[in-house]
Amino acid sequence: MWQPEPGWQRLPGGGSPSAYGVWLAREGDADVIVKRLVAPVAGDLPELSDWRSSAWWEREPQVALHGLVAATDGLRGPPARRVEEDSEGITMVLERVTDSANPGLFVARALGRFARTPPPDVPWLARHQLRERLARIERRGGWKTLGRTTLADVADHLWQRRSVHLATLDELPQVLQHGDPTPANLPGRDGDDVVAIDWSNLGTGAVGHDLGLWALTVREDFEPLLAAYADGLADPEQADAAATGARITAVYTALSRLDWALQRVADGEGALAGKYSHPSVAPYVISMQRQATQIEALLG
Repeated sequence: MWQPEPGWQRLPGGGSPSAYGVWLAREGDADVIVKRLVAPVAGDLPELSDWRSSAWWEREPQVALHGLVAATDGLRGPPARRVEEDSEGITMVLERVTDSANPGLFVARALGRFARTPPPDVPWLARHQLRERLARIERRGGWKTLGRTTLADVADHLWQRRSVHLATLDELPQVLQHGDPTPANLPGRDGDDVVAIDWSNLGTGAVGHDLGLWALTVREDFEPLLAAYADGLADPEQADAAATGARITAVYTALSRLDWALQRVADGEGALAGKYSHPSVAPYVISMQRQATQIEALLG
């Protein structure tokens, strides 16, 4: 059975459901990151074994093996020292990325530049990420907990129109995307480029999709972020499309995350309204509130 070496320092995170753990290690005179992924077994989610799903467990090591983001514009991945497969999973050894505390607008522009990159010709890029996530929520009954809040009417209207907005995303220009742009996953900097980690969701999607996700995790407002992203795209004709893609992605993701957070505390003692300030809920409430203008735009 695979085990980390003595002396490795375990790090938080890991990203995908298949991640066993991430460690800081030392090789020669350099720090490296060791990430261990475990292969799906009977009883695991079927999408983990499906290369067509955004949850496919092998995507990140395949990205490293093929060097798909070794020299891309805007965003790039850290060099991979080696990728080793065994009967139980895959071990990736990557060069360590130093946290540069990248400003939100700098990253937004980099995301726009990355979206100009022609997608690589491989069949297993993630696609229809938001559609897949909403389908999983639908199988669980939709945004049931939001239906118990003052957002009930808004949530119900948007939930009922999800197919319309997903179709809109499908009609927008499809571009290369990181798929999970958070400050933790976009820590490094190399000149004008961001050095990003966790490429398990690398794929294609509507222009603006990455921006919509990024807008949920940074302090900058939507409009300045959109302007920076559009500047990175360097294509005025795609600016409106990017705004639409970012808006739909941000709204449906923010509401889905808030429903999930509320669901985890809903059965506890006390009224649901009294739990909005709970430490595990409040960040999602704030994230949703910051997208009020975008929610209003979709309601209109």
